[in-house]
Amino acid sequence: MSITIPAGGFDVVIVGSGISGSIIAYQLGKAGKQVLILEGGPPVPKSREDYMQTFFTANAKTPESPYPPTMQGAGSKDNSLGQPDPATLNTPRYTVLQIKSWQNPAQCYFEYEEQQATHADDPKMTFAFGSSYERVAGGTTWHWLGTSLNHLPNDFQLKTKYGQGVDWPGGVKFYEALLPYYRKATETIGVSSDKQPMVDLYKTFNVQPDGTYGPNYDFPMPGIVPSMNDVLYADNVKSLKIDDIGLFVTPTPQGRNSQPGKRRQCAGNTNCIPICPIQAKYDGTVTLAEALQTGNVQIQYKTVASNISLKGDQVSGIDYLTYDSQTGKSTGKDTAVGKRYVLAAHAIETPKLLLMSKGNPGYPNGVANRSDQVGRNLMDHVMYLAWGLAKDPIYAFRGPLSTSGIESVRDGAFRGQRAAYRIEIGNEGWNWATNDPYTTLADFVFGQNNTQLNGDSVNQQGQSLRFDPNLPAFSQLYGSQLVKTLNAVYTRQLRLGYLIEQLPNPDNRVELSDKHVDHLGLPRPKVTYRIRENYVRNGFVSAKAASTAIFKALGATEYTKVPDAPVLSGPSSSPTTFQYLGDTFTFYGAGHIIGTYRMGDSAATSVLNARQQSWDHSNLYMVGSGVFPTTATANPTLTIAALALQAADNILADLG
Repeated sequence: MSITIPAGGFDVVIVGSGISGSIIAYQLGKAGKQVLILEGGPPVPKSREDYMQTFFTANAKTPESPYPPTMQGAGSKDNSLGQPDPATLNTPRYTVLQIKSWQNPAQCYFEYEEQQATHADDPKMTFAFGSSYERVAGGTTWHWLGTSLNHLPNDFQLKTKYGQGVDWPGGVKFYEALLPYYRKATETIGVSSDKQPMVDLYKTFNVQPDGTYGPNYDFPMPGIVPSMNDVLYADNVKSLKIDDIGLFVTPTPQGRNSQPGKRRQCAGNTNCIPICPIQAKYDGTVTLAEALQTGNVQIQYKTVASNISLKGDQVSGIDYLTYDSQTGKSTGKDTAVGKRYVLAAHAIETPKLLLMSKGNPGYPNGVANRSDQVGRNLMDHVMYLAWGLAKDPIYAFRGPLSTSGIESVRDGAFRGQRAAYRIEIGNEGWNWATNDPYTTLADFVFGQNNTQLNGDSVNQQGQSLRFDPNLPAFSQLYGSQLVKTLNAVYTRQLRLGYLIEQLPNPDNRVELSDKHVDHLGLPRPKVTYRIRENYVRNGFVSAKAASTAIFKALGATEYTKVPDAPVLSGPSSSPTTFQYLGDTFTFYGAGHIIGTYRMGDSAATSVLNARQQSWDHSNLYMVGSGVFPTTATANPTLTIAALALQAADNILADLG
């Protein structure tokens, strides 16, 4: 697409066309402002069947598998999954397949600094970051789950209320100012939810009984019908408490259609991650299309921002490189100029761009980085997974990946000692936990026991885990016996996921590699990441105990596998495993990359003010989950959308 520079120039230049960049572009375009978006990925295909075909043929059905650049192939001599060297790609990104390749720069986009540990609790031990992201139009919302919860008032005042982490700028007043934008965000995304369950939930947190969006508000669409899985939990957890807080199941507000509208109605395909095949689920390309239709927004694809130029303390332009996706070769470089600039390239690529821009007089550490906070405080919702088998079929693998959760334990006095979490009820059986249905199939065909269903294993409560005691251990089945066994297993699988909040730690950070570059010659990210605070680790201890109690209340057998103790060095090291209080835990990424250019009340300790505006450069804004001072307790996308809407109003006020 060729770019036509308006007679008066561009009002705003935006880097990135994910949910934040697209929302801001749409709001500005509607207001008659001239907007240019620089997007590193290729154009959105006319039909998502192109992405679906890539997904179908991928060896591993990972969150990134449908999207360019293709990271999997038929295999190669040095990697059975055929992951290409990031140095050969113009827009490489971090994928979940790279977690196990964390020490190999020819396979992993991130560089991890080598560190030695003498024991598993050594704070110097390196972990691999657990969450991935996309560098295509629409961004990571292509493979988000769709969960559309807002944060709670106390999430914004964690330091004041519980003495942990930091507050958001203004504390609870920031939450109050964000409420109308939360409401607008549910409309932008098209959230399906029934109001009354949310009202009941927020009453437990002393939030206004009319819910967070006001007495006259209801969600755009009714809620998604709960699964049989949800009903099983709802009927059995009411007698349980965690830290004196009663448990109950709440249907989850979701960014997918429960009825036909501008998008199709959800058909329950159960592969929302990595791709909704019918676009019932919202993704950023929905709003991007609306932005382009205003006639005031232009987008330049295959364009990678490489430097931010300053004139004095104001941004004067964003330099970029273009490339040809067929040949892979660079096709030139240029500079985009506007009155205001917005970085919406997510929490890894945004700090990378700021740190690369270190040639400006007076800013030797990069643009917007006088505080030395750019790239710091990298966080995630680190996840504890637990899984089991129900007594009776609940028919997993139907519907969206999750339709309900246990939200009542997201806040309480316990946050003075341990991290809060929300409990996500999974509908996808053991797909995440064990890579089912494939692993169970292989176990009963080849006489293996990777799922613990076909051997002599016992669980943490001493129960035998052999699925059918009438079959010998390590059975090799075929025919009707195999079909009968698999059907009995798959229909009873349960999964819980605990999204555990993580505190900001300035040593968890994104820096620039001085050893490795991508195909355009730009430095790759160097990542340091640890889970070192007992506050977070205590959350894992609580989650483990809660899972055992919940499965017992359900009459289910728990199959959660205790990981091996971490190997501390060498190529077989365990970058997502840690030991604490005599137990070994595995953590997973929630796909929530948070922090690295946070907002705050002080220019000395944050990158942005409460308007999401750089302290150092008044014509520069940044958006996305990188602005979050803390992870808080909800999946971040609804808050990302609300903040983008708020930032758009701030930019419009600046422009007049």
